[in-house]
Amino acid sequence: METLLSPVILFFVLGALAAFAKSDLSIPEPLSKALSLYLMCAIGLKGGILVSDNGMTVDLFLAAIAGLVLSCLIPIGAFALLRSFGKLETTNAAAVAAHYGSVSVVTFVAGNQLLTDAGTPPAGYMIAVLALMETPAIIVGIFLARRNTGQAFQPGQDLLRETLLNGSVVLLLGSFIIGLIIGKDGFAPVSPVFETGFTGLLCLFLLDMGLVAARRLRHARNLTLRLVTLAIVFPIVNGTIGTTIGAMLGFDIGTATTLGILAASASYIAVPAAMRLALPKADAGLYLAMSLAVTFPFNIIVGIPFYTMLAKLMV
Repeated sequence: METLLSPVILFFVLGALAAFAKSDLSIPEPLSKALSLYLMCAIGLKGGILVSDNGMTVDLFLAAIAGLVLSCLIPIGAFALLRSFGKLETTNAAAVAAHYGSVSVVTFVAGNQLLTDAGTPPAGYMIAVLALMETPAIIVGIFLARRNTGQAFQPGQDLLRETLLNGSVVLLLGSFIIGLIIGKDGFAPVSPVFETGFTGLLCLFLLDMGLVAARRLRHARNLTLRLVTLAIVFPIVNGTIGTTIGAMLGFDIGTATTLGILAASASYIAVPAAMRLALPKADAGLYLAMSLAVTFPFNIIVGIPFYTMLAKLMV
């Protein structure tokens, strides 16, 4: 209940309610992009500084391996369910599955802030795990589509550039490395910018995300009840698996929860861009509606508190 009543969640709910009420409330697109860049830069810097203080640990490598394995295996299970229960044809099933194997930066940032406010911050190295989990699911999704249609898997130069040099990956990893280099002392001069105003700007960004998610849901045309069900089942199952693995590896509450959040989240930035290049015949409205309009709000409002509760029970 404390998490649900946090300003971060309430601003998201406000945006969603405004959109459903057909209000003309909106955040200018340039401001939304600026907020996104700020949040990724801030979270990357903070993660790098924490790792700089604590050094490279066994937990870091365990989390990285766990994240990579989850990112590779989740699309396979999602693809099977989307084909059998969701009744999707191969290309759309593979494209949607890739979204669920990858991660949502905004869900991660929101979860990180909520856990920090609750006094259980995740380890800083989870920023690196986030970045590692962006790409493998894209490759697996394309492989599934090509294998089931009899086409050879040949990732082109444009696709590699779109996945490996994606703006969010570059900024997160770059900021993380800068944080590693500068440490606490180097961060001190810019800390007022990246710490004092962080929560307030996150509230504004989630207000915008609430508007976007609700409007996307209102205009979704291809969402069936089966697909909506899967868009809720996927985060519950994947988040439970991720949190359980985190607890079994001996992570603290915040870090185990964050691994669950990463496993449960679905990309709606990096993967759509890659799918437009690799699988142009896939229905963009469908995979964006599932990941952004259903799974994202579910994770923000219900998922994060649920994975936190699981971690507290298991750790």
